[in-house]
Amino acid sequence: MREIIFDTETTGLDNRADRIIEIGGIELFNHFPTGNTLHLFINPGDRKVHPDALAVHGITDESLKDKPPFEEVADRILEFFGDAKWIAHNATFDMGFVNAEFARLGRPPILPDMVIDTLAMARRKHPMGPNSLDALCRRYGIDNSHRTQHGALLDSELLAEVYIEMIGGRQTALGLGSIGGSSARSRQNDDAEGIVADVFVRPNPLPNRVSEEELASHAALVAKLGAKGIWSKYGSSE
Repeated sequence: MREIIFDTETTGLDNRADRIIEIGGIELFNHFPTGNTLHLFINPGDRKVHPDALAVHGITDESLKDKPPFEEVADRILEFFGDAKWIAHNATFDMGFVNAEFARLGRPPILPDMVIDTLAMARRKHPMGPNSLDALCRRYGIDNSHRTQHGALLDSELLAEVYIEMIGGRQTALGLGSIGGSSARSRQNDDAEGIVADVFVRPNPLPNRVSEEELASHAALVAKLGAKGIWSKYGSSE
């Protein structure tokens, strides 16, 4: 199962006018990072970075002048995500910008059932909060001391660790794969809908460890106990 943990940085807060200027993504497969990442800086055209946004992420207008516009990287983004879930912290914000960018190009939006919001998960799991990314890193013992400013790829890396902890830690990633046998698919009701685990099914049952002599001895004991013996309720031992 593929999932993409991602984050965006923008010129401001209004997705109707502001633009995405950075996107970072981390690929997970069965809840393990694969090492496959996406990291792009994007030219927002004539939209300038708001001073408040600049204070958060430190991305200047000057640094974006030679970067490609969103229309040139849209296919690359969609190819990277593929059919994976889009997972973000406060996903309403990020998906608002992503879908606004796609709408400007006349492309269909990413549908809600393809999105997981880790902020909503955290609020259900820790209703007393706080549930910011920094607070969750502290809660789960994740080192975020190098996070002096927001950055799309760095925040995605931290969120990937937080997400794995919120769905049960590294144990959820230990799929019992089908080694030389078939596998049955089971679903787990958790904060992240659709978690799928591979359960190993033996191709052949284990042989009976009870000998014929032991079975005969047990049958004789049951007969000796008579009709009132509890074992008689479970039928023949054969």
